[in-house]
Amino acid sequence: MAEREYHIRVAPGEIGRYVLLPGDPKRAEKIAGYFENPREIAFNREFRTFTGKVNGLRVSVTSTGIGCPSAAIAVEELIKVGADTFIRVGTAGSLQEAVEVGHLAIATGAIREEGTTIQYVPLQYPAVAHPDVVLALRQAARKLGYPYHLGITHCKDAFYSEEKGFSAQEEFNQMIWKTWMRANVIATSMEEAALFIVASLRK
Repeated sequence: MAEREYHIRVAPGEIGRYVLLPGDPKRAEKIAGYFENPREIAFNREFRTFTGKVNGLRVSVTSTGIGCPSAAIAVEELIKVGADTFIRVGTAGSLQEAVEVGHLAIATGAIREEGTTIQYVPLQYPAVAHPDVVLALRQAARKLGYPYHLGITHCKDAFYSEEKGFSAQEEFNQMIWKTWMRANVIATSMEEAALFIVASLRK
């Protein structure tokens, strides 16, 4: 019997090569409800995995929890058991007036303002999405008629740091948020930099 990965508790042969990555285990279950014949593979800590089929194609969904450290663990271990294409499915905070509630943010790359990816590779190395996945997401959004925005996103560690009185660098933080807005960064969230960096390094 194949050995299971330490954190996600999944073994080779139990997942599809395409994996959706929400944060919340409950969202993983909800997404799996759209699969044909979904089967729960494992649920350990924040990592919950289901496998099923979509239009006859074997796919999986694995929750990653919140933030880059656990997202990096999930992607590393999913790669070891056979996955090679990942789509992060989650919520984000808009940084542009045009990016409204309910719109899709399709990230082409991410600002690495978090602490996980620096332990893999220097900050000069960009966190970018694979162009084939970006184009597939854009094509799907167009086909389904969903409003979407293509562009660079921002990735951070501290969810509440932008609130007044919660940051040791409050003035600097206010300035840098204005900089990202002027630079046309479309949204901010907490996982995509780890996904892009790990996937790029592991090919």
